[in-house]
Amino acid sequence: MNTPITVQYKFNASAEKIWNALTDKNEMQSWYFTIRDFELELGKEFDFYESCDGGKYLHHGRILEIIPNRKLKHSWAYPELSDAVTTVTWELQPEDDGTLVTLTHENIEGFEGLGETFSRTSFTEGWNSIIGQSLKEYLEK
Repeated sequence: MNTPITVQYKFNASAEKIWNALTDKNEMQSWYFTIRDFELELGKEFDFYESCDGGKYLHHGRILEIIPNRKLKHSWAYPELSDAVTTVTWELQPEDDGTLVTLTHENIEGFEGLGETFSRTSFTEGWNSIIGQSLKEYLEK
């Protein structure tokens, strides 16, 4: 069953401000990950490491879709652990009193068998923490 993880939060910030937080590697390192080779260009690939549960994991992505201030879609993989490739989509919907951010992470079933760190529960908790805490604090500072 391919059921995507969907996480939504509304922020009292413009879509442009949120877009910059999502796509400027200097801003990203303040709330997300340090991704030194990130370039906002279709087809560009990027890598970063994250430490989690005592392990250090290489993340690999490729930018699949860009609609400025509205949508960023990229792949998400762990090439040292699995051949599976998932997709992460960030969508920004301006509203009268802020911007609704929706993150959709698809095809995580490919990571089954890699352990609890890569479970649906772990990803859901992680995205909620990243968006609902780290991004929120960054945007409201």
